[in-house]
Amino acid sequence: MKDDAMLYGEERKKQIIELVNQNGRASVQDLSASFQVSESTIRRDLKELEEERKIKRAHGGAVSLQSVNFEPSVTEKEVRYKSEKRAIAQLAATFIEDGDTILIDSGTTTIHLIPELKSFTDITVVTNSLLIAQELQLNEGIDVIVLGGSLRRETQSLVGPVTNKALHMIRVDKGFIATNGLDLEEGLTTPNLIEAETKYHMMQAAKQVLVLTDHSKVGKVSFAKVAGLQDIDACITDSGVPNHMVQQLEEQGVDMHIVNAIGEGTT
Repeated sequence: MKDDAMLYGEERKKQIIELVNQNGRASVQDLSASFQVSESTIRRDLKELEEERKIKRAHGGAVSLQSVNFEPSVTEKEVRYKSEKRAIAQLAATFIEDGDTILIDSGTTTIHLIPELKSFTDITVVTNSLLIAQELQLNEGIDVIVLGGSLRRETQSLVGPVTNKALHMIRVDKGFIATNGLDLEEGLTTPNLIEAETKYHMMQAAKQVLVLTDHSKVGKVSFAKVAGLQDIDACITDSGVPNHMVQQLEEQGVDMHIVNAIGEGTT
């Protein structure tokens, strides 16, 4: 039979898993204070839990495997926070001028840019989204360039080495990037490694990088890192993001633009 210390250690690790899954992530410092054990003990617990594939360690703590690996389908994501996504896209469109060349990433927030673009008479849109390309094809004022690559059915996006090579050949005025996670420490993240690499190359191709994300993604960490906060010029999100987090992102150099659900923007 295990001794009391071992039993307590196993119970502590069980509770750590519950806390990480419930909150999406937890820091070593917070866990140390919660369980009244040393930070080195917590780090050892996290190492063992990662080896058991119960959590994933991240800088300064751990994140839930549920949050880093799970990716809903396009259809499932499309109905979430729809009014917020529409408002975010409306504000994002105010950054575009006729004559611009813009890059639009695949995503259920960036797709709301489509109705906003139809009033422009002279823009070039580069995209890896089959859905965006299909919707824009009949607009005479928009020159559409579709990036080649491998089709990722979960997101209806073109990704991979062919896409990345095409991105090396172009430079655009503005890049509108979608994300599954925007975190102070981990930056931009997404569930798929290949898609993460393509998003990174998209950001490198743009003079100005604008991240479009609803509040549910802010503070979240997914499996594959895309880029750090230093690679972002601006973030357009909604008022569901706590004020202290907005301030912390601004302190990291991210120009934050906040909308409410009916599309009224503030900066």
